Amino acid sequence: MSGSPAKLPPKHAFAASDLAAIDAAECRDAPDAPGEEGQRAPGERRAAERLQPARLADLAQDASGIIEEQRFYLPRRARGMVVSLLVGLGLAAAVSPALPEWPSLIAALISIGLFAACPWFAAIERRNEAAPSMRLLLLTVANILPMACAGFVLGTEISSGLPWQWAVATLVCINAAASVLFEGRIASLFCAKIASWAGLVAIATPSPLTFAALTGAGVTLSLIARVEWRAAERRRELRNARERVAARAEDILRSFEESGQGWFWETDRRGLITYISPKVACLLGRGEENLRGAPLRDIIGTGPENAEAERSLTFHVSARSAFQDLELRAAVPGEERWWALTGRPVYDSYKNFCGFRGHGTDLTEQRRSEQQVSRLALYDSLTGLANRVQMSQALEQILAAPAKRERACNVLMLDLDRFKQVNDTLGHPAGDTLLKQVAQRLERVIGADGRCGRLGGDEFQIILPGNRSREQLAISANAVIEALSKPYIILGQSVVIGASVGIARAPVDGITSELLIRNVDLALYAAKDAGRGVFRFYDPGLHAAVEERAELEQDLRDAITRGELQLCYQPIVYAASETIVGFEALMRWNHPRRGLLSPSRFIPIAEDSGLIERLGQWALQTACADLARWPEKIRVSVNVSAMQFANPELPIIVASALAHNGISPSRLELEITESVFVSDAPGVEATFRALKKLGVRLALDDFGTGYSSLGYLRKAPFDRIKIDRSFVRGATEQGSRNGAIIAAITSLAEVLHMDTTAEGVETHDELELVRLLGCSHVQGHIYFEPMSVSDVATLVLGDLAAVASGPISSRAPRHVLLRRVIVVHGGGRQNVTLRNISEGGAMIEGLWNMQVGSEVRIEFSPAQTVDGQIRWSRENRMGIEFHLPLRARGDGSFALPRSSQLQLADQS
Repeated sequence: MSGSPAKLPPKHAFAASDLAAIDAAECRDAPDAPGEEGQRAPGERRAAERLQPARLADLAQDASGIIEEQRFYLPRRARGMVVSLLVGLGLAAAVSPALPEWPSLIAALISIGLFAACPWFAAIERRNEAAPSMRLLLLTVANILPMACAGFVLGTEISSGLPWQWAVATLVCINAAASVLFEGRIASLFCAKIASWAGLVAIATPSPLTFAALTGAGVTLSLIARVEWRAAERRRELRNARERVAARAEDILRSFEESGQGWFWETDRRGLITYISPKVACLLGRGEENLRGAPLRDIIGTGPENAEAERSLTFHVSARSAFQDLELRAAVPGEERWWALTGRPVYDSYKNFCGFRGHGTDLTEQRRSEQQVSRLALYDSLTGLANRVQMSQALEQILAAPAKRERACNVLMLDLDRFKQVNDTLGHPAGDTLLKQVAQRLERVIGADGRCGRLGGDEFQIILPGNRSREQLAISANAVIEALSKPYIILGQSVVIGASVGIARAPVDGITSELLIRNVDLALYAAKDAGRGVFRFYDPGLHAAVEERAELEQDLRDAITRGELQLCYQPIVYAASETIVGFEALMRWNHPRRGLLSPSRFIPIAEDSGLIERLGQWALQTACADLARWPEKIRVSVNVSAMQFANPELPIIVASALAHNGISPSRLELEITESVFVSDAPGVEATFRALKKLGVRLALDDFGTGYSSLGYLRKAPFDRIKIDRSFVRGATEQGSRNGAIIAAITSLAEVLHMDTTAEGVETHDELELVRLLGCSHVQGHIYFEPMSVSDVATLVLGDLAAVASGPISSRAPRHVLLRRVIVVHGGGRQNVTLRNISEGGAMIEGLWNMQVGSEVRIEFSPAQTVDGQIRWSRENRMGIEFHLPLRARGDGSFALPRSSQLQLADQS
């Protein structure tokens, strides 16, 4: 009884039929009349129970076990069949008029015994998937033989006088018990029936016709059994396919729920929840059993943000219409959680409304991501300050205000000084930490008065709304510079930076955001050109300065190759013997159109454009080449910028220059400023060690002008400390503290066995003071001005003696007055106030952001003019040094260079 299984339908057909059957079953179970509020009718409870995942899993497992069992011929138990045989054969023996004969008794015992041993035969059949021949043998022994014996017993009893009606009824009862025993096993059932009837008929009416009829019946039953077996196999495979689809769908849905990506819900026709995913019920804090029977709207949180979602949900439920991705805030206690709800109405096969079924997805992370994206679009991710976009929007909003008085605002642009060195020495993580601390300090300084933002890199912007005077803005800018210039602790190390600030005001300096930003950038460039650590207001003359700077940068790139750069040397004199012991190399640029330019004009440009290392290497090579032609006892000092010192290849570059020119390392002195100590990076100490190992001398230049720390002298092996000219100048004036500072420096250097050099000594009284205070070396115009290499070659051929020559006092007598004059600068003419004047210069008030070193002309009248150069500039005041000094007359007037007479009468 074997055959090939029928072709199976597609898998999706099984799923569709299953879903339709479930829908119909649930709707059939649901009552037509609503029960009491908050309770469900029995039909609804049964439907809900059937939908429980655990219950469905158990039923599916039981069904799979039954199907698996029906693959075998023999059942595991036959106790009912044994009882049926005992009762049926016993009653037949009791009704028979004669006692059963021995063959009948033996056949009855064989039948009962074999069925009693059926579990043992079934175990043999299931053991290691027995072979087909073994299975047929077991079928014969445990099924055909006992049933044939039962028929044989009844046939024998008929021969002994048992009424044939009773025998047939007994056999029908035995076959009914066999039908129960072999349920679902078509082959076993038909074998049992044929065997039982064959045993009866063969004994009751033994004849050829009987055997022919039995044979025909057997063939017919075999054919029927074959058809039934194929149908059963088809049903079994169909059932297996459906169960596989259902199991796969259930696994997918369970995985979907457990992953947290979504969940499922179902309601009855009244909108009461009949099922909701356990995980969601747990989030709602009510439990699955507590939520079952509650209105669907109970999962929606309270609050104005949910009003529209609750109205939409109520409408769709009442209208029995599908809805999709209905966003709402969930009623999760103590947590903000957003869901998207999707649902559709469910109908049975008779188009009766059964309720809603749908799913939900969690939108919380998506909402948070959207908020984060929105924040990143308007805020700087590193510092938390407003970014360029938000600052631009805020500025445009102020400038577009309807009332004119509301459009007034002030923009401060900040650039951090020496920030790049922190990145280069400590790494970018340290730079990021520094930027965060800078942002915190800015917010503390500005507070609620304005808005701070980071535009990118180390550039920050501040917007101060309202009309503010220049004095108020100056106070704010100074507060920002002071706050940002205090030391920082980065990765356990002390770091010091500075800040330059540019200021522009609206509507004075621009009525559009583009114009205002361009002008405040120009003011920032002016602040950086002024030496950094200062602020500058925007001035229309800055446009020319920016154009000049860009032109100078372009020219500087080709200056080395064109031979325009040259070194001048200023002698360094040993104070005790007034003997020249060395020279400091000073770089000059002989510009083809602008003439000789000092380093203050082009070194800042070289640092900003990245040309400083190229210029530094050229200066080092040139100085060593010149030194090789001078006497052995002469040294040369070469300035090394902080950017050069940060290069780990500096010791190799120095060694190469010394070896190439064949000079002793002790004759070379490298002058280093305090800016190299902006961080305590290990690379700085390593460079110091390498240079000292090389044998060159090290000098700390401009000591006391930066953020000085005695720790520098402890860490770095300096041979010399150079006292900046700012301490020398004015040291002889009454009440000046500069002399005490010089004395402290020289005392410290003496204890540390270091030389000291006083820079910028120009007068005899200054020379006498620095000698008295213990300076070992002097450098300044009192002895020599910077000279060319050819002049140095002539000088070193002599006895190297130095003779002081210069004015007695540090400054000429000044006349204080208040007079209006005109200053001509950059093609423009501006009225200013002359505050005081001397033979060598004057102090002017009324011009802002003037660049040190700029050439100006002062017009006292159309026929009386003096040319000069700006020596210092602070806020709206500046000091001008005349190119040609005036000559004082006895009547208090001055003789101008053109021999005209200048009267000093005040003019207001």
